[in-house]
Amino acid sequence: MELKQDCKFYIGEKPCIHQRLCEGCDKYDPMGTRILIIKLAAIGDVLRTTPLLDGLKRRYPRCQITWLTSPVAADLLRPIPQIDRLMAYTWENVMRLEVEQFDVMICLDKEPKATALAMQIRAHTKVGVGMGPQGNPFPLNKEFEYCFSLGLDNDLKFRRNQKPYQQLIFEGLGLEFQGEQYRIGIPETEKVFGRELFARNGVTDSDLVLGLNTGAGTIFANKSWTISGYVDLIGRIRRVPRVRVALLGGPEERVRNREIVEAVKNAPGAPVIDTGCDNTLLEFCGVMDRCDIVVTGDTMAMHIAIALGKKVVAIFGPTCAQEIDLYGQGEKITTTIECAPCYLKVCPKTVTCMDLISVEEVHAAVARLTASQRSADLSS
Repeated sequence: MELKQDCKFYIGEKPCIHQRLCEGCDKYDPMGTRILIIKLAAIGDVLRTTPLLDGLKRRYPRCQITWLTSPVAADLLRPIPQIDRLMAYTWENVMRLEVEQFDVMICLDKEPKATALAMQIRAHTKVGVGMGPQGNPFPLNKEFEYCFSLGLDNDLKFRRNQKPYQQLIFEGLGLEFQGEQYRIGIPETEKVFGRELFARNGVTDSDLVLGLNTGAGTIFANKSWTISGYVDLIGRIRRVPRVRVALLGGPEERVRNREIVEAVKNAPGAPVIDTGCDNTLLEFCGVMDRCDIVVTGDTMAMHIAIALGKKVVAIFGPTCAQEIDLYGQGEKITTTIECAPCYLKVCPKTVTCMDLISVEEVHAAVARLTASQRSADLSS
């Protein structure tokens, strides 16, 4: 029996889509270079790794890309056509991958379950990060040493490096970064969810929606801009004709957003839209898809906004603004405090990095992007 197991249509347990046996089949189409990407988390980091897909397809025109990621992140990658096979990190999938043979294995996570698996994978070439015999991560190839060293050298990461993340991983894998864009997959049902949510709140097609993603997680201290800053910004924006302000967030922003809504409820202007903090990840993306401009800290929502091609005002305190590429679609606002960036989990300062971000500079950035968006809308 002839079995062409390297054919992209071969399944083995049942007939292929062409309903043909392998012997003499004129539909045979070999997979080509088999590539495995291990990038599990966090969701924002997974999204900002997606430009790599186009770089790999350019280097290897005939290839099959398998991406192993976290079950949550998989929701945003599933409809992306450049991913030939998407696999969530489960014990069953790990066992399967340890048996398969790849041409190239790319690991871009430093956590043990990723680096340990990287060492177990059978591949002709391994690049990125692996686990050494002492149980610690190390760079698998010379090109990746610079990228890896950013985690070891604060002066290099905080000050000397000026390369965005995408350029870093491209160069670390021996590829040339040519401005490849983020990729994201959002089903049409979730896009409809977002449009209908805003329609119920009186938003018309001609309205410009300014989304305020008010939180930024709790891993690092002071990644979120101040509540008073958002309240003041809303006061300046909501009286502008045909601009609607929407609060974005998840469960961690429930209290924060409620406080903001309470503070602005009696102010003049159009009512602020609270989009809710219990939406699923895909529903959250659907809500953001209707926004025209997003104001956010360095967080998952920022990467979703970039992936969706939104105009972004990104506010940076304890993290590195230079590692973020807005692709010419927004503005970065960085703190002037001398100790930033720091990546500290607990901040000892009374006056923090985010306290020094003024509402005037955020508002000015929003105003510039609003004018740009309206100009684009008029010309389209």
